[in-house]
Amino acid sequence: MKVRTATGADVEAIAAIYAHHVLNGMGTFEEIPPTPAEMAARMATVQALGLAWFVAEGQDGRILGYAYAGPFRTRTAYRHTVEDSVYVAAGAEGRGVGRALLTAVIDASRAAGMKQMLALIGDSANAGSIALHKAMGFEPAGVMRDVGFKAGRWLDVVVMQKAL
Repeated sequence: MKVRTATGADVEAIAAIYAHHVLNGMGTFEEIPPTPAEMAARMATVQALGLAWFVAEGQDGRILGYAYAGPFRTRTAYRHTVEDSVYVAAGAEGRGVGRALLTAVIDASRAAGMKQMLALIGDSANAGSIALHKAMGFEPAGVMRDVGFKAGRWLDVVVMQKAL
């Protein structure tokens, strides 16, 4: 597996991975998968800010996952704080993809001068994401109870934080 900066050629795979999570998981509170064009625009926005967007590519060239650090908020006082997002392709879970991607995002964010990284994890039952972030040194920062409603149920957001 190789972690590298995402390019426009990766957008279809990124959109497909994210669509799976939108439709089948609670880690994101989006309910309608964005189009590849929308995902390309999101990636371009993040990269134009000098922030990281990576993909993990398998030996066969298949994209196994992606991760990025986006602005936590747009107000200038938050300019040194980023929020990470990590998505692993169905069938590629448990093979170190998320850890490799999050490591790259943390390193790039630190190099870009970021001070704090937040993880806003959809669903307090999202054990995989919570465990990944804990293993990478994130500390619990709180739980926002019942702030999302998806697939007929109320969902929490688990907030974790890592000083960079």
